[in-house]
Amino acid sequence: MLNLVYHPDELLRKESEPVKNIDGSIAGLAREMVEAMREEHGIGLAAVQVGRLTRIFVTEVGGDDARIFINPEITATSDSQNTIEEGCLSIPGIYSDVKRSDACTVSAWDEQGRPFTLEADGMLARVIMHELDHLNGVLFFDHLRAGRRRRLLDRYEKARQKDA
Repeated sequence: MLNLVYHPDELLRKESEPVKNIDGSIAGLAREMVEAMREEHGIGLAAVQVGRLTRIFVTEVGGDDARIFINPEITATSDSQNTIEEGCLSIPGIYSDVKRSDACTVSAWDEQGRPFTLEADGMLARVIMHELDHLNGVLFFDHLRAGRRRRLLDRYEKARQKDA
């Protein structure tokens, strides 16, 4: 099983590198990521969250099948936005309302190296935007005002110290 990387690990702030060759090792990593996401009861997981600076993320939202996105790129977002509470497997126990577009279009490759484009809305769109942020070194609390972000991080640090 893959091990999760937790904030404040500096790896989470690095930009992930594009996958140059989609082969069996990349497909295997993607399958392991799906297993890790399920094991941790998540709905999305980026490769950087398991220590790999590779532009891959996986999702499994609601009744949807697991999806694998390799070298994803958001090509469009809706003008309409909403605010929903988000959390992150790499920052356990911390949640906050985040404003994002209601829908997005993403282009990527699957684990067989086939390109695809997906128009997503609702929770799937939110998860795609959240996971793509990870590939760019952005965490969900970066979308918050400075005061709210500081309070969340203070709460997270206190919980980490208590658990140590």
